Amino acid sequence: MRVVGWLLLVACLLGGTVPLVAAPQHGLALHGEPHYPPDFTHFAYANPDAPKGGAVRLAAVGTFDSLNPFILRGTPPSGIGMLFDTLMVSSADEAFSVYGLIAETVEVDPDNRHATFTLRREARFHDGQPITVDDVLFSLEVLQRDGHPFYRSYYGQIERAEALDARRVRFHFSDPDNRELPLIAGQLPVLPRHDWEARDFTRTTLEPPLGSGPYRIEAVDPGRSITYRRVEDYWAADLPVRRGMHNFDTIRYDFYRDATVALEAFKAGEYDFRQENIARQWAEGYAGPALSRGWIRMEEIPNSQSQGMQGFALNTRRPLFEDRRVRKALGLLFDYEWVNRTLFHGAYVRSYSYWSNSELAATGLPSAAELELLEPWRDRLPPELFEREFRPPVTDGSGHVRPQLVQALGLLREAGWEVRDNRLIHQESGRPFQFEILLLNPSFERVVLPYVRNLERLGIRARVRTVDSTQYQRRLDDFDFDLTVVVLPQSLSPGNEQFDLFGSAAAQTPGSRNYAGIDDPVVDALIERVVRAESREGLITATRALDRVLLWGHYVIPNWHTDVYRVAYWDKFGRPTVTPRYALGFESWWIDPERVAALRAAGATLRSIR
Repeated sequence: MRVVGWLLLVACLLGGTVPLVAAPQHGLALHGEPHYPPDFTHFAYANPDAPKGGAVRLAAVGTFDSLNPFILRGTPPSGIGMLFDTLMVSSADEAFSVYGLIAETVEVDPDNRHATFTLRREARFHDGQPITVDDVLFSLEVLQRDGHPFYRSYYGQIERAEALDARRVRFHFSDPDNRELPLIAGQLPVLPRHDWEARDFTRTTLEPPLGSGPYRIEAVDPGRSITYRRVEDYWAADLPVRRGMHNFDTIRYDFYRDATVALEAFKAGEYDFRQENIARQWAEGYAGPALSRGWIRMEEIPNSQSQGMQGFALNTRRPLFEDRRVRKALGLLFDYEWVNRTLFHGAYVRSYSYWSNSELAATGLPSAAELELLEPWRDRLPPELFEREFRPPVTDGSGHVRPQLVQALGLLREAGWEVRDNRLIHQESGRPFQFEILLLNPSFERVVLPYVRNLERLGIRARVRTVDSTQYQRRLDDFDFDLTVVVLPQSLSPGNEQFDLFGSAAAQTPGSRNYAGIDDPVVDALIERVVRAESREGLITATRALDRVLLWGHYVIPNWHTDVYRVAYWDKFGRPTVTPRYALGFESWWIDPERVAALRAAGATLRSIR
């Protein structure tokens, strides 16, 4: 999936309601008051005395061909978001609170028709020029007109922005009932008009863009590596939302075409830190001299973050997957229990929701409050939604799935398919049931090949195709796939971004994250209820109702999740005693000189300390 173009704001593109205020505020909370008072000095998960300095090397799998992360074209590099500051920034230890960054204060109209941001006098771009109201107006205009479809959708209900004076900018909203709009406006990345006036914003570029964030680009080796350097005179370094953060002098990303090679490079000391998402590698892949000598540390750090949904997305734009019974049948043939036991050492939990590991996940039967939202649509919804809790099918883990095969064949026959000469054939058209599984990561082949064998037992021909990151991203953007693995991250406060994930308009918008092509008025109506929720309780109710409709639509075959971050790193880091509840918080780590000295004395092969 695209990891940078739309993930620049991944920690802050959240939705929900916000208390209406009539006076300038230092921050806004989803409900009630922000946790941190106006005079707070730093986030609890940051060490204000953390030392600055040192070099960090990281890895990314794939490549990049553009330094413009705001458009659909091209593939931007990991870390590019560190260049750009936003009006406000989220706290990683609250479900949804934001605090001023470029904006010193925000004032929300009591009727929620507009929000006014007052810019800090000291806010500067890297070239020393001040960040002005005109830059804010330009940023909104260019992202709404020429930005990636995600930005155009997310900022779509900001009707216009106007300059009130030299420091104040007001955003007008087209839908006052959407209580998240002040926060959406606050998450606007502010771009320098004077830098982009001489460029074509719609084109890819390898010319480093001008930013205002804690890092700037120091060196680029196109497609191979990119190095960011900490801005020594960063204008916001002493603000409460930045104190103790962004402590490394340089951060370099090296790009590897193969995940296995990337792991071996880490063990050899080519880079410093990695998150591990493959259970087999976590259990077996790190053994070696560096680990046995204590140079590498492995930790599982718990988190309370919503895990969203990872799964096999079925592209319902394809006639083959239009019928819900077909999609349900295909889900029956994925033997998760066998995969988890045999391949993952039992390390994962099956995902049962689009908001797994959170209070937003639908459980049990619909509550009375949910039924109020669902009853008007009863004729358009599966009866099962009202009768039982959704749970993915369960096997005995032995690899024998005969009961599931029988059930799946029954559903396929109802949908007009039959087995002829060991091939599943459509009764009317005579076309065979065959499709392609598109993959980016070769390590996933060991997961899908057993699934392919189960499909073959019903006469379904599925071929697996693994492609490079550029081709994969292009095909995802164009919805040119049958079935693929997707990750749909979710916050604890869903809102406007749900239109991009599941809305009907996004289904035909290239570059959106509605990979399954969901085009359902029920889903659209429930997203509206999520966005317009006026309380936390109302948000939970609407989200659970939406979750049920998505789950019973069988648009995705759920995979798995974990509630810990698996991290491996060379023992050169210090980190705060407090870990944020809803993020890993690597941006608050630092280089510990004593640990570096110990590694050097022990003869460690780590490239960044040689």
